[in-house]
Amino acid sequence: MFLLPLPAAGRVAVQRLGVRRFWNSALAGADMTKGLVLGIYSMEKDDDMPQFTCAGEKFDKLVAGKLREALNISGPPPKAGRTRTFYGLHQDFPSVVLVGLGKKGAGIDEQENWHEGKENIRAAIAAGCRQAQDLELSSVEVDPCGDAQAAAEGAVLGLYEYDDLKQKKKTRVSAKLHGSGDQEAWQKGVLFASGQNLARHLMETPANEMTPIRFAEIIEKNLKSASSKTEVYIRPKSWIEDQAMGSFLSVAKGSDEPPVFLEIHYTGSPDTSEQPLVFVGKGITFDSGGISIKASANMDLMRADMGGAASICSAIVSAAKLNLSINIIGLAPLCENMPSGKANKPGDVVRARNGKTIQIDNTDAEGRLILADALCYAHTFNPKVIIDAATLTGAMDIALGSGATGVFTNSTWLWKKLLQASIETGDRVWRMPLFEHYTRQVVDCQLADVNNVGKYRAGGACTAAAFLKEFVTHPKWAHLDIAGVMTNKDEVPYLRKGMTGRPTRTLIEFLMHLSQENA
Repeated sequence: MFLLPLPAAGRVAVQRLGVRRFWNSALAGADMTKGLVLGIYSMEKDDDMPQFTCAGEKFDKLVAGKLREALNISGPPPKAGRTRTFYGLHQDFPSVVLVGLGKKGAGIDEQENWHEGKENIRAAIAAGCRQAQDLELSSVEVDPCGDAQAAAEGAVLGLYEYDDLKQKKKTRVSAKLHGSGDQEAWQKGVLFASGQNLARHLMETPANEMTPIRFAEIIEKNLKSASSKTEVYIRPKSWIEDQAMGSFLSVAKGSDEPPVFLEIHYTGSPDTSEQPLVFVGKGITFDSGGISIKASANMDLMRADMGGAASICSAIVSAAKLNLSINIIGLAPLCENMPSGKANKPGDVVRARNGKTIQIDNTDAEGRLILADALCYAHTFNPKVIIDAATLTGAMDIALGSGATGVFTNSTWLWKKLLQASIETGDRVWRMPLFEHYTRQVVDCQLADVNNVGKYRAGGACTAAAFLKEFVTHPKWAHLDIAGVMTNKDEVPYLRKGMTGRPTRTLIEFLMHLSQENA
């Protein structure tokens, strides 16, 4: 007999519907590891009849109304993102998880800067799939809920958990689309979410496992398997020296782990000479702060200080899998920031690739030092656009928290493209200022052309962006400070606690939009 613990309302439903007798007979040969996740909309009025999705209505008819009957007995329908499980309704799906989708017909919320309906689907399907995992089901079919891509993203993102180094692992759940709906949209959602999960994996892996060279090798493997239109160059320290990247090298010299400059190319456009988009990602695989050492509390989180490199590289891998008609180059300076007898000291002056000298007053402001050289190098490709992403400043976390990525850009066109992409993905962006007010605070420097920290404590994210601007001459550049969105506690319901991989899906969506414009 198939028995599972049920909440009180569920036990009543089982007794009244005679489901136990049904289990003993009709479900005797059923595969008890299979489940079905279905959506249900919120009632606008208390006396309204709960409304299933199209897939839910079809299933209810298939079981002669038993799903609605069980729901009515069990109490009010589940609220948005909440689940209720029913058992023994159909031989093919011994467990049916019903999940609340919120109000029907939700669209773009201009106050929230996202598509509410898509976000509701992601959160609901993630909750439903996790419930199936808690029931130790190995496979589950998922209701598209009117948007198969959002449903796939919810399933794949919601089920991901980093447990590579644990002996005891959670049940692996295989999620697929229920019915003969939009398989293309479902697969697209799987690709988007898998891209973000790759970034989550890179960020979550301990720093002793995710060294600069190991990071580069993982990206090389993923990119080469994604498309034949790719090239990967793992540049050693000697190449970095030849490029006169003194700012990058000054950070790397404090660690025994050798630095790597990762350069990846995806040539998706039929015109191979078409200007590429260049993505640059901060790749500090562990940030102790250097001589300006961080407090020990939560220093372990600094294994994810290469979240910028993780997100831009994962986005390019996803673009290659989607076969986008666009040329993209990814650049990731990779190293550790460690204290040692060879490390940068406060007051040191180093020279960047473009010849500018930098006074290092805080060795924990190292991300901008390695990005400075990478941004200079990015200009050599005659790019259409330059976008850098970096877990750059604690000040950004203070300013926006985990609500959005801060975007500093010299191009309103580029800002609008990023905003449009973020509304679709729900991984939001918010524009921040690049005023000369902040530039003056970093160029007013005693010993060098520019200081790696501002004169004042306030506006740290803005002065960091102003510093980077000193190494950019391109008219379409955006700096994404992702420090605030690096981790998740419970703010994003379809991501578990831990590293987020944000804003990978927004970058993929951005690339897809530009690719469609090229077509």
